[in-house]
Amino acid sequence: MSSSSTRWGALAVLSAVVFLDALDVSMVGVALPSIQADLHLTTSSLQWVVSGYVLGYGGLLLLGGRTADLLGRRKVFLVALGVFAVASLLGGIVDDGTLLIAARFVKGVSAAFTAPAALSIITTTFPEGPARNKALSIFTASGASGFSLGLVLSGFLTELGWRWTFLMPVPVAVIALVAALKVLPKVKEERAEGGHDLIGAVLITASMLLLVFTVVQAPEVGWTSFRTIGSLIAVAVLLALFVFVENRLKHPLVRLGILRSAPIVRANLGLIVLMGSYVGFQFVAMQYFQNLLHWSALETAFAFLPAGLLVAVTSTKMGDFADKFGTAKLIAIGSAALAGGYGIFMGISDTPSLGGLVLPGMILLGVAFALMFPSLNIQATNGVDDDEQGLASGMLNTSGQVGGAVVLAVVAAVLAAGSTNGMTIESLRSAIMVPLILAVAGVVISLTGLSFRKAPAVETEEKVLETV
Repeated sequence: MSSSSTRWGALAVLSAVVFLDALDVSMVGVALPSIQADLHLTTSSLQWVVSGYVLGYGGLLLLGGRTADLLGRRKVFLVALGVFAVASLLGGIVDDGTLLIAARFVKGVSAAFTAPAALSIITTTFPEGPARNKALSIFTASGASGFSLGLVLSGFLTELGWRWTFLMPVPVAVIALVAALKVLPKVKEERAEGGHDLIGAVLITASMLLLVFTVVQAPEVGWTSFRTIGSLIAVAVLLALFVFVENRLKHPLVRLGILRSAPIVRANLGLIVLMGSYVGFQFVAMQYFQNLLHWSALETAFAFLPAGLLVAVTSTKMGDFADKFGTAKLIAIGSAALAGGYGIFMGISDTPSLGGLVLPGMILLGVAFALMFPSLNIQATNGVDDDEQGLASGMLNTSGQVGGAVVLAVVAAVLAAGSTNGMTIESLRSAIMVPLILAVAGVVISLTGLSFRKAPAVETEEKVLETV
């Protein structure tokens, strides 16, 4: 990919695919009541339409990222994209709840391979600095826009029929696959050394799958139940074994030394805060708008529209801002906006003010996403060798997905505990308090990354990672 036109053509295709991946995370939300009624699903089964995707995505991201490093990013990306298209088609035509959940799981697995492969293709194609920052801002804007606009688009499609939320991505994925075959030429990639760390792959995949499964089921079976506690202990054991194995291999699945970089650690923690708090808030907001205020799917979609539009319009400029101000400052400002948005929604009532609550709250959340999402991706991949870009990308995406699953489970448990006699404003406020507390913690974490010393003129923030 030497020519500029080829690079930017590849970026367009990769951005379209990450848009689809992110869209799938949130788009099914508004359609859930229609799916439940049409397929006669229980509430317990219904949650797996969402959780099945998260389970496959969050559980296999590290493996997906490292596989791209080892087998070739282009090959992994193309195969996973083809699987995504097929699974989307099956999800739109099945008439059985179990098959629908299975299709969602397969889509999550395919996204676990396309997302880190796409990001690592970008970071190994564009040189570190302004060019890469601009490319990453466009790429991450696509992902953030897909996630933010998912509910909006779902509101429109659900009016036509819930199956359209599954079928709509099919032609887009097919077009992207054909385009990718042309704009992602077969080039000799510098692949990671060593063979496949099968033991490490099994341990980390099993631990992530079990962790996501446990936190998703915990609100139903009880956080203090023997099953939940036993599963969490098993996760801890699997992770301890994984660390033990990785420290003794010459070519491990995850080089643990990558975690010695403070900016990379902060970037992963930042995405846990951003995605975890927003997924949890989104769940509460859906209950508030639809179940308490009795808004329609379309009205609920319009409530989220300001945040989605703000992200779509402004995120592409974040690369320039990162060059000028540095990622740490943008993340800190975004973290403050995130906390401010949740703080505003603590003022919910039976008669909410659109101008005094919904609009300003959503605008602040949109600002937070626009500032934080591209900046976190830039910070998490800068300074990382090409043969570990898939690993860094997989780690970051895993942080976001697992963070979302864990916080959502906590929020659901808090809401359920406060709604034993019916959902109330008080129970909803208690649930919103969870994302708010997490966002405030994110502000504290982001402040530790700020440097108040003037960096030498010959060095940039992205190159001097430890001074960010």
